[in-house]
Amino acid sequence: MQNPGHPKNGMLMDFSELKNIVKTQIVDQFDHALVVNKNTPPDFAAQAKDLFGKIHFLDYQPTCENLIVDMANRLRKSLPSAVRLHSLKLYETAGSYAEWYADDNS
Repeated sequence: MQNPGHPKNGMLMDFSELKNIVKTQIVDQFDHALVVNKNTPPDFAAQAKDLFGKIHFLDYQPTCENLIVDMANRLRKSLPSAVRLHSLKLYETAGSYAEWYADDNS
């Protein structure tokens, strides 16, 4: 039986759980990484590894539009079944960004 006064009533998931999902699925993968297409020439990739340290190879061209779709898919797979991702916004610069909405991608 639920306790009507319990602070977790009405909550879909604990924010710390959501934060952990975002950290493992997005931040740990992409933060401070050079993100390139897996078809990048090997000599460039080797030089880039020396310069950047962390390289993340993708099966697609890493545009902001493609990255946000990938990130939405990663998050949707990791969320509890009762939680539905509504939207994402990914900034390239302060005034340039891509938005993803679940209603547009059903």
